[in-house]
Amino acid sequence: MQKAPVLAERRGRLARFFPILLCWSLLVVAVAAFVSPPQATSAQQAPLQKSSHQRKKLPKPRQLDAGVTWHRDPATGELITPVTDAANGASPAPRSPAAAIRVTSQIVPITCSIFNSDGTAITDLKRSDFRIYEDGVEQQIAYFATGTEPASVALVIDASPSVLRDSDEMKRAALALVEGLAAVDQVAVVDFSAHTYLQTDFASDRELIRRGIDRVDVHQLLGDVGGSNIYQAVYLTAAKVFLGGREGRKAIVLLTDGQDSGLGLTLDPATAVPRPGQPNNRLTFEDLARSLAAADIQIFAVSTENRPKIMTPEWLASHQDGTLLVSDAPKSGVPAYTLYLAELVRRSGGQLYFLRDSTTLTDIFRRIAQRIGAEYTLGYYPEASPANHAGWHRLRVEIISHPGATIIHRAAYYVPALVQ
Repeated sequence: MQKAPVLAERRGRLARFFPILLCWSLLVVAVAAFVSPPQATSAQQAPLQKSSHQRKKLPKPRQLDAGVTWHRDPATGELITPVTDAANGASPAPRSPAAAIRVTSQIVPITCSIFNSDGTAITDLKRSDFRIYEDGVEQQIAYFATGTEPASVALVIDASPSVLRDSDEMKRAALALVEGLAAVDQVAVVDFSAHTYLQTDFASDRELIRRGIDRVDVHQLLGDVGGSNIYQAVYLTAAKVFLGGREGRKAIVLLTDGQDSGLGLTLDPATAVPRPGQPNNRLTFEDLARSLAAADIQIFAVSTENRPKIMTPEWLASHQDGTLLVSDAPKSGVPAYTLYLAELVRRSGGQLYFLRDSTTLTDIFRRIAQRIGAEYTLGYYPEASPANHAGWHRLRVEIISHPGATIIHRAAYYVPALVQ
């Protein structure tokens, strides 16, 4: 009978201590929550872990012309560019990039853009809508792809002192181009002054590409004296950055004022080819045109200069099938460096734009991205054997379903002679 009072007393003591214990428990929980943040679920942790791994390290710029020596094969006339091994000074056996491309695949690719009369792209064509002609002879189409296939686009940005005032706008426009391309497209970033530098190799990682563009800085190359080697930069990009069996649509987007000091080009056609009896172990305009034609690389050039009055889109279209480098070219009043830029674009099936037009540079780059996204790639196997097929061959593409359509493609392709 005495147990009841004892139990009652114990219950009273617990009742008095319970609030104190509760307060201490809540305090411990609060401190633990503050010191150790709540654990995320596995689904929440995944994006955090992924983002930390996605930020790849930007590689150091690579000088593309380091160790390059120009050499012309005396038997074939082809320019070959062996690269000296900086470690031991030895040079590997000479190799022609263009010949390597031909050996890898004998198919002739043709990248085409098709437009209605109002300038809108025609994007619903089929293989049966196309006809291909080589030197006037119809060829059987063996390959057909639309703009949904991945493209490889190299941004080649002039970083010489002459474009200093436009450098910030050029970088903004380059970013707009990257944003306008399809997610599967791969982009490389190259800049140049006297020398040529690969900032980022081909990649689809947009953050990596943006950081590569951001690293292009004219001020860093102000000490890179020796002129502005525009055509050498384009040649090295085609020969080294695109080298390695890249397939599908290939384009170089070139931002420059066009004033090249490396080749010494004038409106005298003799400056575009090696002169007889003179040392010819140097890059020429014709070498560049051949390398682009052999690899089917389009050039989209954006000049920071004013558009010459005569050089309207209609005027350029009227010269689509004939060279702009003719003897009476000086009468046009167009600077020689602009004519050479236009000729390079014409031969590659690309397009020439001018920064000082009414549109902005960012708009131009968005249009370039849209055009690349709406292109077709055709391919055929030439009937002639490689041994007797060396040289230039004219190309023509027709659309039988749209007789009035405007068709833009490279005017010819080049087969290098066999290098012994």
